[in-house]
Amino acid sequence: MLEKLKRVDPVIVVVLIMLMSISIFSIYSVTVGRISPIKLDGFHFQMLKYDLLGFMAFIVLAFVNYKWFIRYGKYIYALGLGLLVLVIFIGKEQNGAQGWLKLGSLTLQPAELFKLALILFLASLLLRKQGAVLTFWRGVVPIGLLTLIPFVLVLVQNDLGNALSYIVIMLGLVWIGNIKFTHALTGLLLIGVTGAGLALGYIHYHDQAVHFLGETIGRKHLIARLDPWLVPDLATADASYHTKNAKIAIASGGMGGEGYMNGDSVQAGRVPYTYSDAIFVQIAEEFGFLGSAFVLLLFFILIHRMIVVALECRERSGTFLIIGVAAMLLYQILENIGAFIGLMPLTGITLPFISYGGTSVLINMAAMGIVMSVHLHGEEAEPDFPVPSAGSANPRMLKI
Repeated sequence: MLEKLKRVDPVIVVVLIMLMSISIFSIYSVTVGRISPIKLDGFHFQMLKYDLLGFMAFIVLAFVNYKWFIRYGKYIYALGLGLLVLVIFIGKEQNGAQGWLKLGSLTLQPAELFKLALILFLASLLLRKQGAVLTFWRGVVPIGLLTLIPFVLVLVQNDLGNALSYIVIMLGLVWIGNIKFTHALTGLLLIGVTGAGLALGYIHYHDQAVHFLGETIGRKHLIARLDPWLVPDLATADASYHTKNAKIAIASGGMGGEGYMNGDSVQAGRVPYTYSDAIFVQIAEEFGFLGSAFVLLLFFILIHRMIVVALECRERSGTFLIIGVAAMLLYQILENIGAFIGLMPLTGITLPFISYGGTSVLINMAAMGIVMSVHLHGEEAEPDFPVPSAGSANPRMLKI
C-alpha cells in the first residue's frame, strides 16, 4: 500500500486539484449573493462537497485493481441500462431533459453514470478479442449495436450531449481495439459525409427540416440547438440568446480579462448557467485569453499524462480503459467550449471538473481513479485474460 502510494502520479493529482480549485472560485464568482430566479448563493460550498466526495472516489478506485472492473463490465453495463430505462418512466425533468433520478436528497443523472459503464463494458469486450483484428460483422457491428441501445435511450430523454459521448467513446475504443484500417477509413468517411450532408440539408431545406423536427417527431428543442449553430440569421431571439451573449462575453474578455468578479455580461446574468454548462464563459470574460489558455493547458497536461500511462501499461485492458476515458474527456472539453464559440451545437454538456454538478464531477473523478489504478497496477498482464502472441498484437498499441 505504501509502495503504491509513493508511485501515485503527482502531475495528475496536482492538475485535478487545480481544476477543482478553479471550479470553486469560478462558481463563487457567478453565484455569491444570487437568489433569482433560484437561490444560487452557496453553490460553491455545495461544489466543494462534491469535489471532496469525488476526490475520495478517486483515491479509493486508484488503489482497487482495475482488472476487477473489467471482469464485471457486463454486469455494470446491464445495471446502467436498467437505470437509463428507469429514468424514462420516473425521471425528473430539468432544462428540457428528463434525465435525473431523485433518491431521497440525492439526485443522480444515469446518462452521466453510463459513460463509465460503457467504457468498462467495451473494454471487457475488446479484451476478449485477444488482440485479433476486429472484423466488421463479428466485431464492429455488435459493438456498435451495444452502443446504439444506450444512445437511443438517452436521446429519448432529450440529452443529445451525453448520447453523442457514447458514440465518441465507442469510436475511440474501436480504433485502439485493432479495427482494420480500411474499415476505419470507410467509417470516418461515412460519418463525415453523412454529417456534412445533414448539416447542408438542414441549411438549404430549413423550413422542411423545422417542420419535420418540430411537428413530425416532436423535437422542437433540437431546432433551438441547431438554428444558432447552422443558420444564426434565422434563429429566434430566444434560441440564439445563450450563444450570442456567450460570444459577446468571451470577446469582451480580451487578452487579460475584465477581472475576477468584474465580468460585465456574466455578473449581469446575461449568460445563463454560468455556474454550470457556461462556466468557460465566466473564465474567458474575467480572465481573458490568458486565463482560458491556462485552463486548456491544464486539460492538455492531463490528457498527455493519461496517454503516457497508457503507453507504459503492460496489460491491454488498462490501455483500453485509458483511451475510453480520454475520448470521453476530450469530447466534453471540445463540445463544451466549442458550443460557446460557435464551432459546435449547444448540447448542455458540462466542462469536466469545473462545471457545477455532483454526478458529473463524481463520474469524472471516478474515471481518473481508474486511470490511476492502471498506473499503479498495470505492470503485469492479467492471468485470467491470456496475452496474444506478437503476431496478433495490435500494431497501434505498445507491444507487451
